[in-house]
Formats: sequence, structure tokens, C-alpha cells
Amino acid sequence: MASRSLNRIVLIGNLTRDPELKYTPAGTAVCTFSIATNRSWTTNDGQTKEEVQYHRVVAWQKLAELCGKLLNKGRKVFAEGRMTYRTFTGKDGIQRTIAEIVLDDFIVFGEGKKMSETVSTDKKSETMSEHEEVAVKSEEVKMESSKEETVNPDDIPF
Repeated sequence: MASRSLNRIVLIGNLTRDPELKYTPAGTAVCTFSIATNRSWTTNDGQTKEEVQYHRVVAWQKLAELCGKLLNKGRKVFAEGRMTYRTFTGKDGIQRTIAEIVLDDFIVFGEGKKMSETVSTDKKSETMSEHEEVAVKSEEVKMESSKEETVNPDDIPF
């Protein structure tokens, strides 16, 4: 009987650059970005030291598209996934190995930079935060799929 194992990475940090959303030739969405995590400590002589680690993250399919829409440089994010190692031959002919975190789930913290997309409503046009935009878009999709169903914005999980 095989023993159980676990490959789980959990990070809370800031995005070091805007996510890069691309599509494979088969049409699958793939989004890559980096997260920086900080660790600080005080040495025995009272000096405060800080260490920064950078983590490469890759998301696939619908999750990749969400990352491309909701994330941007400097944004604080909770990311959960699994560690993978990939080997490739560079343009210079040297074989390299890269460590990546394949994203399974993420949570965006704070308001961050607001998207200035104007959404017209029956009442008036107004600029919304990302969370409000997602809620409105989710509500519009649900209303389109079923005109009889009423959606309460408080029922939307994000």
C-alpha cells in the first residue's frame, strides 16, 4: 500500500509584476506572475534584518483568466497550490530547471488599485471597485440565464 503524501504551498505576499495572460495553441488560458514574501527578524545585537523570497506562480484555464482580470502589481494575495519542477533547454542550449507553484486557489486582499471601468446601470453610470464589478457581472450573468430569478448581491460569495 502506498503511503500518503502532500504537496501543498500556501503564500501570502505581494505581486511583483502584473500577471501575464496567454493562451496555448489549443486555446487553454495560462497566467504567470510572481509573488514576493518577506521575513524579518532581530539579531542578537538588536539589528533588524529582512529577507525577501520571490515565487513564480502559474495558473491554468478559468483560474488563469480570473488572475488576469483581478490581479495587478503590488496587490496582496493569498495563493494556494502545489510545487512543480520543470526542465527546459534555453535559447543558449543549456538545460535549466525551474520551480513553479501551480495555483489551485487565490484570495485578493484589500482594495488595491481600482479598475476605472464604467458600468452603466438603469439609474446612472458609476465607477466601481473590482469586487463590486465582479458582483455586478455575476449578477448580470445570472439574470441573463434566468430572467425570473432575483439575485441578492449579499448572496454572492466574493
